[in-house]
Order: sequence, then C-alpha cells, then structure tokens
Amino acid sequence: MMVSVDVFFVVAGQTSATLLGRYYYHQGGSSKWISTFVQTAGFPILFLALLCFPKSSGGGGASGDAPVAKVAVIYVVLGLVIAADDMMYASGLKYLPVSTYSLICASQLAFNVVFSYVLNSQKLTGLIFNAVILLTLSDALLGVNHDETEDMSGMPRGKYLMGFLLTLGASGTYSLILSLMQLTFENVIKKHTYTAVLNMQIYTALVATVASMVGLFASGEWRMMTEEMDTFRSGQFSYFMTLVWTAVSWQITSVGVVGLVFEVSSLFSNVISTVSLPIVPLFAVLIFHDTMDGIKIIAMLIAAWGFVSYLMQHFIDDKKARKS
Repeated sequence: MMVSVDVFFVVAGQTSATLLGRYYYHQGGSSKWISTFVQTAGFPILFLALLCFPKSSGGGGASGDAPVAKVAVIYVVLGLVIAADDMMYASGLKYLPVSTYSLICASQLAFNVVFSYVLNSQKLTGLIFNAVILLTLSDALLGVNHDETEDMSGMPRGKYLMGFLLTLGASGTYSLILSLMQLTFENVIKKHTYTAVLNMQIYTALVATVASMVGLFASGEWRMMTEEMDTFRSGQFSYFMTLVWTAVSWQITSVGVVGLVFEVSSLFSNVISTVSLPIVPLFAVLIFHDTMDGIKIIAMLIAAWGFVSYLMQHFIDDKKARKS
C-alpha cells in the first residue's frame, strides 16, 4: 500500500511540477535560482504530514536510534548536494534545447544501475536491464521528437557545452543521491517507518533551501522577482501561485521518491521517476494543446512495457521470498 501511494506521489507530483515549470518559463520567467529555490522551498508543509505519525512508530527525532550528530552531518551533506543538483538541472535547461536536455536526463538510469550495484548491492537481472533499456529508449524517443525544430543558433557554443556538461553531471548526481539515501536508511537510520522518510526529506530540503536562498541573494537574481511579477503574462497573482504550487508539487514528488528508496530501492525509485516523464506530453495536449504524434505514443507504450518488466521482477522476487 505504501509503495502504491509513493508511486502515485512521484507520478502526480512530477507531472504537475514539470507542467508548472513549463508554464513559468512560457509566461516570461527566467531566473535559474528561483527555479532552484522552489524545488525544495515547500518542505514546511511536510511537518503537517509528520504530525499524522505517532512518535512511537518512527521516532520523534531526525535520527531515531542512530547517533544524532552522524545523521545531522549526513542530512547537511545530502542537502548541499541536492541544492547543487537542482542548480545544475536549472542551468542545463536554460542553455540546452529541451530535446537535448531530455536525452541527457535519460542517462540517470544508467548512472543509477552503476551506483546501485556498487553502493547498494542491487541484484541486476535480465528483467531489470530490460526495464532500464526500455525506459531510457522511451525518453530518448521523446527527447528526439520534442521541440526538434528549436533553433539554437543564438546560443554561444561555450554555453551550449556548459549546459551539456551540467545536465550530464546533474543526472549522475541525482542517481548518486538516491543510492546514498538508500545506504543511509539501511546502515545508519535503520527505521522502517514513514516518519524516517519524512525526516529525511524535511531536513535535507531545509539545507537545500537555505543553500539556494543564499545563491539567490548572492547572485542578485532576487531583484528580478518584482520585474518578473510585473511582466508575467498571466498576471502577478498567477506568478505567485505558479511558484507556490510548483514548490508543493516538488515536495509531493520528493516524498514519493524518498519513500520508494526506503521501501524498495534507489533503482526502483529512479525507474518510477523515469516512467512518469512520458506522461507529461499527454497532459500537455490537454493543457497547452500540444500535438500528440506517433513518436510520443510509441514512447509511452515503451515506457509502460519497461515498467511492467520491472514489476515482473519484483513479483518473481516476492514469490520466491514467500516460498522461503
């Protein structure tokens, strides 16, 4: 049941956050640090969810039975890495065509296979490799097809190369973060409760939000907010609500991602994150009136195939576990 809830959080949260992110840029937004900030700034709403779980079921502190100082250091380090990862994604998207950006982001599954094998002793079977290949192919098809006519002639070659390297680095860093979270749950926190998931998300997001806020003020981009609000095509209230609900959507996504790392594995969490990407064009057709061509339909079908392949492996593993 908890895995099903987490899958819903990832798919629904990532889809809405991506669509709202598109809406922000489409309506005139341009700040990289604001885009980075909203990815973690909604963490205070998770305190409401934390109240729903009694302390006896998960430990009232951030660390449960683990040493507080050790867990605090882990949260700080992970939070800083998350902030850097969010910034790399935001910068890469600014300097690259969406098609190229999507292709590079699909590489996160390949990175995660390596990190899961090295750090988490993840068993790699034929079905898992099949799922990874199919989901990567799905994203690749979507990336090649999406915005294929986008003109990059006005972008300096240096910034284009920077965008490529930043996005590739962000994909690898994202996969590393998931594997490190799984390692922390298994070897340090050792609490099989949802409170542990919420604590992980709240405290790492707190650190990442502070770091991105420092970057926002240090870069001077905070001065752009008033201008962005005034020039936002759909109005100031729409600008404010876009940022608020983007932040909320990313927190829903993050809780689902961390929950799947906790309940299953970092690789499974990454698979669910990837399988939700082809869903975005479907909603884009309804909201932004994008065209739905054959390539997008094929990409979604391949993603569904890969998802079923991965679920089949878990079904086989569960069946063996029940027999034993």
